[in-house]
Amino acid sequence: MAVPILKQSNYLIATIQAALTDQDFVQLRDALVEKVGRFRSRGVIVDVTALDVLDSFASRTLRDLAYMIRLRGAHTVIVGIQPDVAFAMVQLGITLADVSTALDLEEGLAFLDSVDSEQARA
Repeated sequence: MAVPILKQSNYLIATIQAALTDQDFVQLRDALVEKVGRFRSRGVIVDVTALDVLDSFASRTLRDLAYMIRLRGAHTVIVGIQPDVAFAMVQLGITLADVSTALDLEEGLAFLDSVDSEQARA
């Protein structure tokens, strides 16, 4: 299943609308890493609101995606992790270490805006 990737200003937004296979997650990772360079994006938001499960492979792939995008010079925010998903991840010891998260798309955009303005001042 292809995940739509929208360009919004300096950001890319990928909204996962249904459960993905492991291969779908890998394709999403590769597509976002490539598009960051092509569009010279400053940030990426991955919206997982529709997911009621984030297994260890999906979590690891999202973490790797964030690390790869950071190496490309952009920031990643994972938004919309549902309470039950967060609970299950904690119980299973699955972490998104060093990956920014936000409650929803609006907060994700605000976070990226604040990171951009911080970098502009530096």
